[in-house]
Amino acid sequence: MKWRARVEVIVATCLCLAFSLVSRAPCQAAEQPTPAKEKVVTMHASGTFDVKLTPQAAEEGDAGLGRMSIEKQFHGDLDGTSKGFMLSSAATVVKGSGGYVAMERVTGKLKGRTGSFVLQHSGTMTRGTPQLIITVVPDSGTEQLSGLVGTMTIKIEEGKHSYEFEYALAVASGQ
Repeated sequence: MKWRARVEVIVATCLCLAFSLVSRAPCQAAEQPTPAKEKVVTMHASGTFDVKLTPQAAEEGDAGLGRMSIEKQFHGDLDGTSKGFMLSSAATVVKGSGGYVAMERVTGKLKGRTGSFVLQHSGTMTRGTPQLIITVVPDSGTEQLSGLVGTMTIKIEEGKHSYEFEYALAVASGQ
């Protein structure tokens, strides 16, 4: 019965988030004031990365779904590694359509600041037209990356992967 309690917490959180998006009113639990001595600094990072995707065994009843582990090595303004998992829809009735979700923990240095953070991916392909949203999971930043928020875009050209990362950090005044 522990799984049921976890599911109920997840459903309640999702409903709260959905309500706040529709009504534009924040959930009470989500309100956390920024300390008065901090300011938000918006920054840009870019570079390349190498990626290794390893297919994972499918479970019974997972027809059309694929699972993979993700390992990346980031270069450039973000210097580090990541590990995570992807769930994808490999088979749809319409050619060129599908989707994936993924979570990955990135560990390393972002423009000299050390720590880790989690990226959440949501990608769809509609008849060959891609849409990808990659965001930093709120409050997942650690150490010098605590308070990190942002979005990442990925480009693949001639088999080479690169990233553009728009992000913000709350930093103490005077830094």
